[in-house]
Amino acid sequence: MATFSVKLTDEKIAILKDTFKEYIKKSPNEYIDTFIQKEDLTISIYTSNKVVFQGNDAFFYAQAYLESKQNRQAGSDEVGTGDAFGPVIVCAAIVEEDDYPYITEKHITDSKQLDDNYIRTLGPELMKKFKHSLLILDNVTYNRVHETNNLNAIKAKMHNKAFLNMKAKGYDIPKAAYIDQFCSVNDYFRYLFDEKEIYRDLIFETKAESKYHAVAIGSMISRYAFLDYMDRLEQKYAIRFHKGSSDLEGIKADTELFISRYGKQRLNEVAKLHFKNFDNYR
Repeated sequence: MATFSVKLTDEKIAILKDTFKEYIKKSPNEYIDTFIQKEDLTISIYTSNKVVFQGNDAFFYAQAYLESKQNRQAGSDEVGTGDAFGPVIVCAAIVEEDDYPYITEKHITDSKQLDDNYIRTLGPELMKKFKHSLLILDNVTYNRVHETNNLNAIKAKMHNKAFLNMKAKGYDIPKAAYIDQFCSVNDYFRYLFDEKEIYRDLIFETKAESKYHAVAIGSMISRYAFLDYMDRLEQKYAIRFHKGSSDLEGIKADTELFISRYGKQRLNEVAKLHFKNFDNYR
């Protein structure tokens, strides 16, 4: 269990209390002014203004209050890889030291823990505020590329390109650059062996979107872009596509409706054809 301790000003403590007000609990310790408890995190605010973060998520939340040059960070994440319909999207983003009050105020976290309506609302704001690179791989291109590249290879190439794009834009990419690890480090770079340029200064972490704010922002921007893309896809074809891949009957109904209107040969425009959901339609 990770533990981080920091002494905060009254102003920062007030922000911290307001951010977690729904999780405030009573504490028998007379030296603890406020005790906050949520899943995988406790925060003890002492009368001396010392604040102790403990739990599996301690570092993720403590980052906003730790005064350190290492708070500059970059990170990337992807969405859409588990969805039968729609694109694969990768976003890499950069967090500067002065971004943390905003991050705390807006409850930045892994997009999977947030309501899609909130992401729709905040997404455009995140895209304006944070330096980032967003890549969208549409279904037609995805299906063509997947003929010679597995999903992990596709993701590796997209993450690599996202960081190279930020470099090409002239962004100062922090040394603390995290990627949500989806394969071994050796395999990641093996997938990139024939790329003209490889961005190598990366730190690979599993569940990085729940540990590092830059990865979480990449996750949120990616999710926003995915939702926006799906809105336009549904408008174009007048079909409400099921997200994910577990609702077998729902995806089957969507598929058959699409084929009845547009023909099986056009299914590659909206679907990832290698998914088992489409075994009967290839």
